[in-house]
Amino acid sequence: MGCIVLFIKSLKLNIKLILFSITITLVLLFSIILFYSFAEDNQTENNSSNKNFIKWVDFNVTSEALKLTSDLDISSHKTDSPIKYNWIELLAYLACQNGGNFKNFKKSDLDKLIDKLESGETILDLTSNMKFYDYYYEAYSAVLSGFIGSYSIEKKNENGEKCFENNYGIKAFLPIARNYNFSHYDDFGNSRSYGFQRTHLGNDLMGSIGTPIIAVESGIIENIGWNQYGGWRIGIRSFDSKRYYYYAHLRKNHPYAPNLEQGMTVKAGDVIGYLGMTGYSTKENVNNINIPHLHFGMQLIFDESQVDSPNEIWIDVYQIVEFLKSNRSEVYMYDSESKDYCRKYDFIDSQQSD
Repeated sequence: MGCIVLFIKSLKLNIKLILFSITITLVLLFSIILFYSFAEDNQTENNSSNKNFIKWVDFNVTSEALKLTSDLDISSHKTDSPIKYNWIELLAYLACQNGGNFKNFKKSDLDKLIDKLESGETILDLTSNMKFYDYYYEAYSAVLSGFIGSYSIEKKNENGEKCFENNYGIKAFLPIARNYNFSHYDDFGNSRSYGFQRTHLGNDLMGSIGTPIIAVESGIIENIGWNQYGGWRIGIRSFDSKRYYYYAHLRKNHPYAPNLEQGMTVKAGDVIGYLGMTGYSTKENVNNINIPHLHFGMQLIFDESQVDSPNEIWIDVYQIVEFLKSNRSEVYMYDSESKDYCRKYDFIDSQQSD
């Protein structure tokens, strides 16, 4: 009889333990399901919000269109005109007119637009029914927003003393210093075979070894050092983070201006390095490029997921180089032993001083 009582008590205890274990297990399973459900919802929400950015830009605005619209922008601000033109708005309107193909651009199209604006119509009125105006405006802003604006440039006054003059105009510079010759052609998209078959995502500027290379725009050094494809290279991100400038194949043994390092700020017009022919080698400091040249490229970044990924947007900068020929940074050799150069006239970028 005593054995039966003990068996019943043991059975009750085991049932309680089993029920407790089942309860704990169910609570844990429910918690796990709930956690992953929230995580999935958050991930879906993040993914959906991250999808709303530009994935591709085909930039083919001609240097003529860049020159004409920039002249209107600069002149209207310098003369305190009642109508202040924004060259990016003008270009975005023209892109809608020609389906984004500036090979069809005619100056008369711009003249007609200016006539409408001067007669009292606004760019908002004129573009209200243009389906792709917002796209072109955002895309062209990403390319050009750092090119025109307020800045201060060093000058000499009538007493020969250095001073700064406030100005509004082009504040981006050609990547080749003033008084140095170079040649180039539109080679964007050409085939390259080193490492793997790929397309050329920049513009090659042929010149002499040692030619000073100039920062096109003010920004922060994001990458510097050796890359087997670009050799000694430097990458600079604009202050608004939209543009990444890539300068490659710099000079063997002495590729960079002194003391440059990742994270440093450089100003538009600064000497950042020297033209060379390094690259196409896993071994550092090797000349495997046949012709001395600067590889100059611009990547557009609308979302950080486009950095170092298959989703990178590189644009054709040939017309930009042609446009910037009118604005070159003058340099001089300040160290005859190292043969290092620096800019002749200092520069204060309004973006940097904000």
